[in-house]
Amino acid sequence: MNIALWIVQGLLALMFIFAGMTKALQYEKAKASMPWVKEVSKGLVTFIGVVELIGGIGLIVPWATDIAPILTPIAAIGLALIMLFAAVFHAKRKENQAIGMNIILLALAVFVAIGRL
Repeated sequence: MNIALWIVQGLLALMFIFAGMTKALQYEKAKASMPWVKEVSKGLVTFIGVVELIGGIGLIVPWATDIAPILTPIAAIGLALIMLFAAVFHAKRKENQAIGMNIILLALAVFVAIGRL
């Protein structure tokens, strides 16, 4: 079980760190690749990016270093909530492909949260 959790944590961390960096640090690239970015404020996109970046780091570093390891499941819960809100946002916009990815990431984050609690 521990190996499966580490694999999922690593994949989620990579995904959220990459997505977070794009939203937080490369706004123009995010605007070009994600249609919804054009319709919300730059501040909101940057905030989401920073939170995803911190959450991605939080999936790995606390548990790997054994420094405040409780932060890993907390990060997973936070990312699961972000994906829940993202799914609702995309459902309102009828972006079905995005909803599917949000649900998959939500399920994986819940798996990590439960496994690490």
